[in-house]
Amino acid sequence: MPSALSADLTVIIISYNTRALTLAALRTLYANTKITRFQTIVFDNASSDGSADAIAAEFPQVSLIHSAENLGFARANNVVAAQVTTEWLLLLNPDTEVHDGAIDNLMRFGRAQPKAGIYGGRTVFPDGRLNIASCWNKITPWSTFCAATGLTAAFPTSRLFNPEALCGWARDSVREVDIVVGCFLLIRRSLWAELGGFDLRYFMYGEEADLCLRAARLGYQPMITPDAEIMHIVGAANASRQGKQLLLAKARVTLILDHWPNWQVPLGIGLMWLWAALRLAAARALHLLTGTRGAGRLALWSEVWKQRKDWLRGY
Repeated sequence: MPSALSADLTVIIISYNTRALTLAALRTLYANTKITRFQTIVFDNASSDGSADAIAAEFPQVSLIHSAENLGFARANNVVAAQVTTEWLLLLNPDTEVHDGAIDNLMRFGRAQPKAGIYGGRTVFPDGRLNIASCWNKITPWSTFCAATGLTAAFPTSRLFNPEALCGWARDSVREVDIVVGCFLLIRRSLWAELGGFDLRYFMYGEEADLCLRAARLGYQPMITPDAEIMHIVGAANASRQGKQLLLAKARVTLILDHWPNWQVPLGIGLMWLWAALRLAAARALHLLTGTRGAGRLALWSEVWKQRKDWLRGY
């Protein structure tokens, strides 16, 4: 294992109550990275499941930061990255497993494509099925309209009505994308520093989208390579469904405020309002038709609607 001075890459893992998953992620990281000289830093976000002790016992070579408080994903990554001296940074989720050669291939790809700036790979579910959530297209007025009116939900595999999902592409070819997801994101430390890392307003969700869009303003174009594949469970440490919807809404509004032209912002805010209003109306109708079966959905969207003044302001 190289020292911090000789390593080319620092792998950053932010863990929170994912003891077994984090250990599996570390096992596969070390077993399947054969060429790249790397060091690993795990920032444990005040887990209560013994994660830090278990990591320290099994992986003494890992630099472990045992935080007394939960700083969130964005801030924790910023704290760690500020201490790093390697040329490259890799953000890796604890609910992932690195496939053979994934890190080596991603590093090779990054060195060959300097104008991309930010790099990602291909993700699959535990059963081997494609997990499309390694990358996305950016939020646009059209994609927001489709999401608000239900076209995206009605036609989830349509390139026209679900443009953010890059439908029809199996992530099996090299391609430029708008957003590389933070579960598996490679970036040069110099670019990370130039961007100032994650914007700390994004406590959860949207931080990697904002990072990639700010990189694009500097002339970079993030890219994906299929030669770097990982397994990603997705959502192992997510908030409740209600909490997730509220945070996602707040993140999307913030991306609209930060990255849309000023004249488009009122349209975006109005579409987000419509998104919540139509879902509440649909939940009420379902509840009337099905009774108790629709109670959970009605409760969810009633709360989202109740808190609309908060999330419509963004972070």
